[in-house]
Formats: sequence, C-alpha cells, structure tokens
Amino acid sequence: MKRMFLSLLAAAVFSFPVLSQAYEGTIEYSKKKQQAFVIDYPYPPEAVENGIIKKMEDLGYKGKEEKGLFNKDKGFRVYKGAFITDVLSSSMDYAFKVETKGRKDKDQSVVYLIILKDGENAKTAFEAADVDKAKAFLNNLQPYMEAADLELQISNQDEVVAKAEKKLKDLKDDQSDMEKKIKKLQDDLKDNAKNQDSQQKEIEAQKQALEALKSKRKA
Repeated sequence: MKRMFLSLLAAAVFSFPVLSQAYEGTIEYSKKKQQAFVIDYPYPPEAVENGIIKKMEDLGYKGKEEKGLFNKDKGFRVYKGAFITDVLSSSMDYAFKVETKGRKDKDQSVVYLIILKDGENAKTAFEAADVDKAKAFLNNLQPYMEAADLELQISNQDEVVAKAEKKLKDLKDDQSDMEKKIKKLQDDLKDNAKNQDSQQKEIEAQKQALEALKSKRKA
C-alpha cells in the first residue's frame, strides 16, 4: 500500500510542468559585459519573444528592437523609461534578449534581462530584495510564454490546414481539368466515328461512280 502511494505521489509530481527559475549571468551589451538576469524557457524563441512583447504591452510599453548588420547589440529589445513596479518603483531601461538555448535545443530559449539607469547597469546597486524581485518578474512570465507558445502552435497548425486544403483544391481542380479533357476526347471520338461513317459512305459512292465509268468502256 505504501509503495502504491509513493508511486502515485511520484506520478503526480512529474505530471506537473517544471517551472523556469531565473538566475544571474552576464551578456555583452553596449560594448561591454553586463550583469543580467537570466531564465530558460522550454519554448522556441519566437514564442518567448512574443510573450515578452505581450507582457510589456500589457504594462503599457512598446520596445525598440536593436537592428542593423553591424550593430553588436542586434537582437535586444529595449524599453526605455519603463515603470515595472514589480521590480522597482522608479523608471528604468529594460533590455531583453532572447536566444536559442543551443543548436540541439532549437525549441528552447534563454532570456537575458539587463536593467539600466542613465546608460549604466543598475544591478550593481541592487539590494538582495531588488535582485529577488527582478528574478520573480522573469519567473512570473511563464503564463505569457505558455499563451504565446499556444498561439504560435495554433498559427502553425492553421498554416498546415491551409496547405492541406490548398492541396485538396488543386487535386479537385486537376480532376475537373482531366474530366473536361476526357469529355472532349469522348466528343472527339464520337465525331471521329461519325466522320468515319460518312467517309465510308463517300468511298462507296465514289466506287459506284468509278464502276459506272468503267462500264462505259468499249470492248
């Protein structure tokens, strides 16, 4: 009985998804190595990026993505002067970057968050409570990531359905074209048969005319 209870308990524990937990790390930004808050998510980068954008939109902010061929900060999405009260009561610049976790983990992502004030890394002045709040902010993004990943799956599946429907339409169009060709061939066969019959009658008539001419020869 005890063994059965432990088995059921283990099954219950492993049936729940393992929630991502933020930790501290570093990343290159603004031409120097920056202290950052980091978190791993079991979702593809596109879904994670969409989750962050949705969260910040809900807070009333629209970020600017760093672009450009020679821009070393390419890939960062920066929200300047944002008030995220779950982290700090004052306005800060929040720079997010989402990367694929690894070549073999294309469906898993790493998120880096750098918090800046007047262009300088604010984490260096954080107290322990501030660090915990920043990590909690990233931890609490999990529902956004799940929702964004679901929407991405729905979008992808919608494309699969659309492609399948298009293929079926193309097959039906091909069938319709073939049926038209078959009908034309059938009509052509009927016309050919009629023409053969007419031609046969014409030959018989011409043969009779030929015989009539031959009969007029003098012996």
